[in-house]
Amino acid sequence: MNVNSLLQPFQHFGVNLGLSRIVNLLAKLGNPHHQVPIIHVAGTNGKGSVCAYLSAVLTEAGYKTGRYTSPHLVDWTERICVNEQPIDSHKLCELILQIQAAINPEAESPTQFEVITAAAWLYFAQQQVDIAVIEVGLGGRLDATNVCDHPLVTVITSISREHWQQLGPTVAHIAREKAGILKPGCPVVVGSLPADAQEVVRSRILELECPIFTPQPSHQINQNWAEYQKIESLETIKYPLALQGQIQLHNSALALAALEILQKQNWQISEEAIIQGMGKTKWPGRMQWITWKNHKLLIDGAHNPASATVLRDYVDTLKTQNITWVMGMLATKDHTEIFQEVLKPGDQLYLVPVPDSNSADLEELAKLAKSISPNLQLCHTYSDVFSALDAAFVTTDNQVVLCGSLYLIGHFLEVVFKDFEA
Repeated sequence: MNVNSLLQPFQHFGVNLGLSRIVNLLAKLGNPHHQVPIIHVAGTNGKGSVCAYLSAVLTEAGYKTGRYTSPHLVDWTERICVNEQPIDSHKLCELILQIQAAINPEAESPTQFEVITAAAWLYFAQQQVDIAVIEVGLGGRLDATNVCDHPLVTVITSISREHWQQLGPTVAHIAREKAGILKPGCPVVVGSLPADAQEVVRSRILELECPIFTPQPSHQINQNWAEYQKIESLETIKYPLALQGQIQLHNSALALAALEILQKQNWQISEEAIIQGMGKTKWPGRMQWITWKNHKLLIDGAHNPASATVLRDYVDTLKTQNITWVMGMLATKDHTEIFQEVLKPGDQLYLVPVPDSNSADLEELAKLAKSISPNLQLCHTYSDVFSALDAAFVTTDNQVVLCGSLYLIGHFLEVVFKDFEA
C-alpha cells in the first residue's frame, strides 16, 4: 500500500471548493486543527517561498515547526513537514487510512486535497508542534486550510489573475477570495497588490479590524545579502538571501514582518535564528540552478503571467545574450500572456508535453509563440522534456531554462533523482 494508491480514489472529486466536508471530517478526527497555532499564507505567487522562510527560521529558533504546502514536486510527503523534514511515507499511509475510516460513506466524499489537508492537521496535532505554517491551496475563503478561527498571523503575498475559472473573472473577485482567510482582530501582513485588489483586501481588513502591516521590500546589499527595515522601528537586520530573484526581496520581507509580529506576541526568535534560518531556506523547483549532464540548467515552475515576469526579470540579470526556453504548459494556463512575458527576439523555444497532466497542444503552442514573437531564432516541439534538453544543449551556447509548469519540473526532478539513485 502506498500514498498514491490510497489517495487515488479521491482524485475523482477534483477541485470542489467549500468547507463543509473538511469541517465534518476534522470533527470526526477530534478537531486536530484546534490544537495547532498557525501562520496562514495566501497569494497568487510567493506564498511557497514565504512559508519556506518562516519554517526555516522558526525551526532554527528551536520551535517544533509544521509546514504544509502544495503542490508537491516529486512525492506527496513533501507537502507535510516537521522541522523541515518530510513526513515518513509509512506514517502518511497510516494517517490516510485513519482518515478513510472516519469518512461517512453516506455523506459527500471529501476531495483529494481535503484528505491530504486533514492528514497534515492530524500529523501536526499528533507531533504536538509548537506552530505550523499553512499555505492556502486555492483561493482562500473556501480552501480546505481555512478552518482556523484565530491564526497568529495571516499573510497575503500577491494577487494576480490565476485560477479565475474557480475564483472569479477579475483580480477584484480573486482578491475577495484570498481575503477570505482574514479573521477578526488577527494581524495581517500584505504584500504589494494591484489597486483593485488592494481596495478589496483593505476594505475587508477594516471590516474585521485586523492590524495591518505592509513592509517595504528589503534592500539588496550585495549578490547574496539583503537588509530589512523593521515595521515599527528604525532598526534593520542584515540577512542572507538563499533564494534567487529580485522578487525574494519582497517575499523575504513579508516573512520577516510576520516573524516580527510573532516576536511582539512573545515568541522567542533571536536575530541569530533569523539570520541562520534565512540562510538555510530551500524551496526546490523555483529559480533553482542544477547541473544536468555537466550543463548548468535553470529550472523554475513559473506557470502564470506574474511568475513568468519574475523569471524573465531574473534571467535578464544573467547578462546572457539570448535564452533557450524548454517549456511545457497545462491546457488551462494563460499561454498568450506567459509567452508575452518570457519570449524575446533571438530566443529559442523547445516545447514539450507535461506528462500525466492536461497538457496544452504543442502545435497550437508553437503557432501561438511564433505569432507573439515572430523573431524567435527557432521554435520546435519535442515528444518529451529530456530529448528537448539534449537538443537544446547540443545546438546552443545560450543559457537553457526549463519552465512552464510545476508538474513538468516535478517530473524532471523525479527522473533525475531516480538516475542519481540508480
